[in-house]
Amino acid sequence: MSDLFGGLGGLMKGLSGFLPPDDPDVALMLAGSEVSDLQKQENDLYAQIGKQALAQGRVQFPELEKKLHLVQENLSAAQAKLQNVQADKEKKDCARRTEEEARLCPDCNNMNPEGVKFCQECGAKLGAQRCAGCGASLSPGTRFCGECGAKQEG
Repeated sequence: MSDLFGGLGGLMKGLSGFLPPDDPDVALMLAGSEVSDLQKQENDLYAQIGKQALAQGRVQFPELEKKLHLVQENLSAAQAKLQNVQADKEKKDCARRTEEEARLCPDCNNMNPEGVKFCQECGAKLGAQRCAGCGASLSPGTRFCGECGAKQEG
């Protein structure tokens, strides 16, 4: 039986060799596909165990149980990998947003090139104010952080 999308999972795996390996979206797609494949294998083995149990009236199937335990171990590892890839993607997305915030003028919303300290459109100082306690983004003139309550200097 093919996957829900008529073999699309296999196609995506095949195309992954052409996609940038360090792209978090590609890594997320591949990890999600691996989890999905292993969940399908797990369900298929449960179905085989159930069919054999009904047909033979037996309770234990050591060979299938070994396969099932192996798939479950692999599934746990793949789920952990998926969580790590998701966390890595969130970190990269946060870093990208932080970089963009540092380039976006708080007064006129002009997106400035990297490395400039003042807006090239209006001359306002660039760089989002950050909480010294938790690193949350703060609006200009904020006296207390809305995330952790820390008093802000200056």
